[in-house]
Amino acid sequence: MGHVTGIDMTESQVEVAKKYIEYHMEKYGFQTPNVTFHRGYIEKLEETGIKNESYDIVISNCVINLVPDKQQVLQEVHRVLKHGGELYFSDVYASLELPEEIRTHRVLWGECLGGALYWKDLAILAQKIGFCHPRLVSANLITVQNEELERVIGDCRFVSATFRLFKLPKTGPAERCQVIYNGGITGHEKELIFDANFTFKEGEIVEVDEETAAILKNSRFAQDFLIRPIGEKLSTCRGCSALESKDIITDPFKLAEESDCTKSRCPPDVAGSCCGTIYS
Repeated sequence: MGHVTGIDMTESQVEVAKKYIEYHMEKYGFQTPNVTFHRGYIEKLEETGIKNESYDIVISNCVINLVPDKQQVLQEVHRVLKHGGELYFSDVYASLELPEEIRTHRVLWGECLGGALYWKDLAILAQKIGFCHPRLVSANLITVQNEELERVIGDCRFVSATFRLFKLPKTGPAERCQVIYNGGITGHEKELIFDANFTFKEGEIVEVDEETAAILKNSRFAQDFLIRPIGEKLSTCRGCSALESKDIITDPFKLAEESDCTKSRCPPDVAGSCCGTIYS
């Protein structure tokens, strides 16, 4: 049985979560709880007692933009992840380095825009700390329908994007591979949408780059794939997807525009929402 630890900076939120521990134990038939909740900060996980290399996955939803020191956040997450683990997170990103006027604007900060990271800086920070290249999963453009805020923002654009950051063990040189998804992952039995660039269908050969191959080999997905170097051809299955024809997308703005994902994912009356449309 796995274990989940919830962290929130607000004591009242933690108390609400704790009230429902017993309810979920009874609902899912657990004799002891498999969740714990603590008040704390994502950039200071050590203060909550979380040890080095103790978690398989860290999930964050629109939190990192509210932390001034993004590097400290990623360093802490990297510390607590096991080798092969990942940070799966959604957040807000800017199309350029934010000027002081935007970063210190109270309304824009509260709407998760003032603390947005320039999207290209994510890759720089990730590799500096030791993560693989960020894997873009999805993206939606954020629209600001307020004349005063539009004047402050100027030419800057914002996007709500989901990325995956993997922590891999240091091994020898990686190599391009052909992989076959074995299927069977709960909820993804026939098809696994790994990110915006790779979708793996059960039984289909897919050619992947060096880093993607390393991730599949060294993460929790290892048992779900048959993996062979390009030179060791896999037996023919249902189709084959060649890497040469793939246009790898890393820019969340490009993905959002290509997907025409400009509609809000949050109701407009949600205060402090981190996606969709801002009406302040």
